[in-house]
Amino acid sequence: MASEPDTDNAAYVRAVHDKGLAFDLGTMSRRRMLAAIGGTGALALTGGSALLAGSAEAHEITCAEEVESETAGPFPADGSNGIDVRTVSGVVRRDIRPSFGGSTGVAHGVPLVFSVIVRDLDCKPLAGAAVYVWHCDREGRYSLYSSGVTEENYLRGIQVTDFFGRVTFTTVFPACYTGRWPHIHFEVYSSLADATSGAGPIRKTSQIAFPEAVADKVYAEATGYEASVTNMERITLASDMVFGDDLAAREMADIAGTPRIGYVARLAITVDPTAVEVPGGPGGPGGPGGPPPGTPPPTASPTASPSA
Repeated sequence: MASEPDTDNAAYVRAVHDKGLAFDLGTMSRRRMLAAIGGTGALALTGGSALLAGSAEAHEITCAEEVESETAGPFPADGSNGIDVRTVSGVVRRDIRPSFGGSTGVAHGVPLVFSVIVRDLDCKPLAGAAVYVWHCDREGRYSLYSSGVTEENYLRGIQVTDFFGRVTFTTVFPACYTGRWPHIHFEVYSSLADATSGAGPIRKTSQIAFPEAVADKVYAEATGYEASVTNMERITLASDMVFGDDLAAREMADIAGTPRIGYVARLAITVDPTAVEVPGGPGGPGGPGGPPPGTPPPTASPTASPSA
């Protein structure tokens, strides 16, 4: 009998152990916000303000300290633990809810449109960089790894940063599974070629955290997140193995919306574009958050042929 997704994730976790966006979105009409969530009027999230795509207006942004480097494990599918989905044709996309290639599954849940704004150490936008993101579904499962979804590759994708250093993805709000605060993983590369070649180098590996009040509301009101209610009661930011050291000071997303119509979020980060990080995160395979040494890699195929 297949194990529960929480059991799969928990096993790895135990083994290794201005006025801002909310104000801006609060002034939007429900119709405009629905359009933004649906992607037809996608929000361009720059600095501390949410701007409709195509707007010439830009707000002054304050450059933060470099975002923390975090583990990518144990389910990155970046070649550090078996499968490398980055090299698969179709992985470069904005909407990461469907699987691609030979798979047809779709991840369901509360809609989430999120942006990552990437800047260098001088606070200049990193245009032309690439960001690979991945996260669990509303049941707490990671595609390609967790029982029941090993043949899927949804909730994974790559985008290239625009003139403002921004990438935007359409996805669903992630679950809270046993032992971890709700989060999204990401890796930053200098170019699309670096990201999709499988060779890198990786410039930054980190994670996005979500505010407790938002997560609690999603899990309490939305269908399919029932297990997350209990899991959130058992963890705090302080006890989380990734965010606990500084309470996600530079990794907490700005977010606004409702479970009924969805959410829009953004995280502005500073990275060193010359840094080279170990695949799998700071500790590499078997490091913090990754599978223990000797763990066999998953055997599922990425479900599509590698791109040329």
